[in-house]
Amino acid sequence: MEKKLAEYKCDTNEAISLKLVRFADDLEDESTTFHPEYSHQLYGDDEVAFGYKGLQIQLYYSAGNLSTLFKVKYSARVTEKFDCVEPDDVEGKIREIIPAGFSCNTDDFTSLLEKETNFKPFGTLLHTYNVHNVEEGEDFTYQIHKGDLLIYHDFDCPCTFSMCCYHKRLQTFLMWFIETASFIDVDDDRWDFFLVFEKYNKDGETLFATVGYMTVYNYYVYPDKTRPRVSQMLILPPFQGEGHGAQLLEAVHMFYCNLHKVQDITAEDPSENYVKLRDYVLVKLCQTLPSFSTDKLPLGFSDDMSTEAREKFKINKKHARRVYEILRLRVTDMSDETKARDYRLEVKKRLFAPTKKNQREMTKMMKCLRPEELASHISQMDTALQQEELEKSYQELLAEYRRVIERLAQA
Repeated sequence: MEKKLAEYKCDTNEAISLKLVRFADDLEDESTTFHPEYSHQLYGDDEVAFGYKGLQIQLYYSAGNLSTLFKVKYSARVTEKFDCVEPDDVEGKIREIIPAGFSCNTDDFTSLLEKETNFKPFGTLLHTYNVHNVEEGEDFTYQIHKGDLLIYHDFDCPCTFSMCCYHKRLQTFLMWFIETASFIDVDDDRWDFFLVFEKYNKDGETLFATVGYMTVYNYYVYPDKTRPRVSQMLILPPFQGEGHGAQLLEAVHMFYCNLHKVQDITAEDPSENYVKLRDYVLVKLCQTLPSFSTDKLPLGFSDDMSTEAREKFKINKKHARRVYEILRLRVTDMSDETKARDYRLEVKKRLFAPTKKNQREMTKMMKCLRPEELASHISQMDTALQQEELEKSYQELLAEYRRVIERLAQA
């Protein structure tokens, strides 16, 4: 019995098929299909749906305004052969996150593609750039806009469509590609939205396809400043690896650079990939600043670097320090033992600072700990282990920095 029931388990990451549809032919073209990286927020930590064989969950979007087609298919259902065994409500889980107004019929969805010509990017145009497509042998044009979510319309009314409606559709992608994603409170006017679109031609008309987006929350800083914090950033899978994330992050930095009230820009729980992207963008911005000139880098991190990075590009001191370390590595001859040693000690000094602070706190604690409590903490003071971990952290950081330098060389 248990073995037979196991046949009715499906990997939801494989079962869910996503598409960004430009042409009717895309619906049957498997090369345009992509799948989630995550589905645990809807289907549990195992990312498994029970009760179906051959489960297919189709969640297709028109490329521009993200009109949605939602269909569930399967070859067999557990209730057809077993009594008192209920399948998971896979359809209900999807309906919880996609807004009303989606299609369940392919013909209805196909007819909506004809209306894509009416879709235009929301908000203010901030930046236009080109990316060369090797396969097509031509340059594709992209635009970054700052959207205004506070322009509301009635989502249930078919004659109106707004940034608010569009965002409800767009944010559903977060559940599939950001591990700890959550929907934001759109009624809070401290949110900023930045959108990326591809500009393309279809039957002689200019259309726009959704590429990705970023949400930023403006925190208050006493007495009269704000600190924009990047909350969510997603470039949709068909466009990943083409440099759109760097273009978006740089455009966002340049937008806030023009606002006097902005103190600096941070990020909320940044992923490793985001940190790598930020390193690249910030180094790219700062490499021409006078305080980061080649002759000043060997002298060490300075207040001038911190100040200029903040005033020019709203970069905080912690991030400016990383920029300095990357740029200094770029101009350091690591084959020169003395120069390599100076650089290594400079970086390790920063890396060791938190450990040194912990040691001071431990010394204070030793004065008031009982013997048995002291024994449980004494392992934390193993100097050899600390040195080993410090060297490991340094080598990992060096590898990250070199990847940034290589990318800068290719830009």
